[in-house]
Amino acid sequence: MAKNKFHEGLGPSQRQLRVSETIRRALSEVLARGDIHDPELNRLSITVGEVQCTPDLKIATAYVLPLGGQGQDTILQMLARNKAELRRMIGRKLGLKFTPDLRFRLDETFDRLDETRRLFSDETVQRDIAQTDEDPQPE
Repeated sequence: MAKNKFHEGLGPSQRQLRVSETIRRALSEVLARGDIHDPELNRLSITVGEVQCTPDLKIATAYVLPLGGQGQDTILQMLARNKAELRRMIGRKLGLKFTPDLRFRLDETFDRLDETRRLFSDETVQRDIAQTDEDPQPE
């Protein structure tokens, strides 16, 4: 049985990365231009932060965030409702033999970044960092 590189901890293949980035750009363009036949979705500004494809390129998960972070659940519902049209439009733009099924998740990168900043500004963490910097390095 062949092992999957992605699950061995080696990360995604170059092809996965290339297809993911191409889908991200195409999806961003479609959403920015308002090409969807859903006026509610066209009124919103949505950022597509990242797209990750499965190793077999059958599923593409798009990590999205509405401008200002408001109405996140509504955005996911609207995107899911228009998923078939989005997939068709992306398929035409990319010219792939098989267009991956689209899934949408909230992009929590900014939330994690804020939490990381908060942790680094904590007095205890600052003290530990300073102590580590002062410790002599073993030779």
